[in-house]
Amino acid sequence: MSANNFDQKMMQRCITLARRGLGYTSLNPLVGAVIVKNEEIIGEGFHPKAGEPHAEVFALQDAGENAAGGTVYVNLEPCNHYGRTPPCTEALIRAKVAKVVVGMIDPNPLVSGQGIAKLKESGIEVVVGVEEVACRRLNEAFCHHILHHRPFGILKYAMTLDGKIATTNGHSAWVTGEASRKLVHKIRAGCDAVIVGGNTVRRDNPHLTLHQATGINPLRVVMSRNLHLPQEANLWDVEVAPTIVFTEWGKNPYLQAILRSKGVEVMELSPLTPSQVMEVLYERELSTVLWECGGVLGAKAIAQGMIQKIMAFIAPKIIGGASAASPVGDLGLEKMSDALALEDVTLHQIDRDILVEGYLSKNRV
Repeated sequence: MSANNFDQKMMQRCITLARRGLGYTSLNPLVGAVIVKNEEIIGEGFHPKAGEPHAEVFALQDAGENAAGGTVYVNLEPCNHYGRTPPCTEALIRAKVAKVVVGMIDPNPLVSGQGIAKLKESGIEVVVGVEEVACRRLNEAFCHHILHHRPFGILKYAMTLDGKIATTNGHSAWVTGEASRKLVHKIRAGCDAVIVGGNTVRRDNPHLTLHQATGINPLRVVMSRNLHLPQEANLWDVEVAPTIVFTEWGKNPYLQAILRSKGVEVMELSPLTPSQVMEVLYERELSTVLWECGGVLGAKAIAQGMIQKIMAFIAPKIIGGASAASPVGDLGLEKMSDALALEDVTLHQIDRDILVEGYLSKNRV
């Protein structure tokens, strides 16, 4: 195996390790580290949770004194500043490693090349950019949060072959198969919040939890301009997961009181818009937001630049109906040449369904 191929294999191993922290590290990035000697792994580690040691520290502990003279692979530039934990650069220097292979430079201004410079000043060989595209995709939400000062928005929906998310009378259970629904729960596990509109609460009475996946339930967010919501709903059970309802000033004070008595947080914003909600979620240090809303709210989120990534599950079914709901409402586009094109599109077969993933070009990291 060539050195280049070996480096790629080790960086992919770092990414695999890093994913073990999915759903637990926010606002920190997902990071894995591998230490190698003579093309054999002698130490591994990943960052398990914000506030706990970083991946490099765990890998060095795993390798022990044998780390001296070894090569360290890490998908994100080692930090060189004191935060809740000491700088990883100092730990690597003390361990006397010979080389560090970095997947990507950290966009955080507190790091951003300084970690690499520190290692080089100490006589450690540094290689940057191995599997960089995969490393950036792994931490796309972390990068977006730092560079754009708002959470990374993902619009997820399930539709039939003819582009419907429900029948003409609003029935939508279930568009896709069980395998796709299980995957959605895993996707939620990597998100800090899930947003729906009032129609979804009234029609589907969702839980928005991880009942088919492991991890921490995300914050459940409801956007309802007039607060026409039921007094009883699964989302009001805050023993399962926290819920916040956004509405406009002075709307339905009677229901507001009921929701607050149940432990649901109610916040009034005027005007109530996706951008306003995402600003609040950014201030609360949330990094990744999954929009599981209907077409009207989804279109508003897209139009205001709050959506960076699309995840469309397509089921091999046809429902028909001129008035049946579509996944995205009116965007005011009149010509096909105005259509919003996705970049970096990937297709995945999920049992009988197809998952199309892509990025809105104007909203890329």
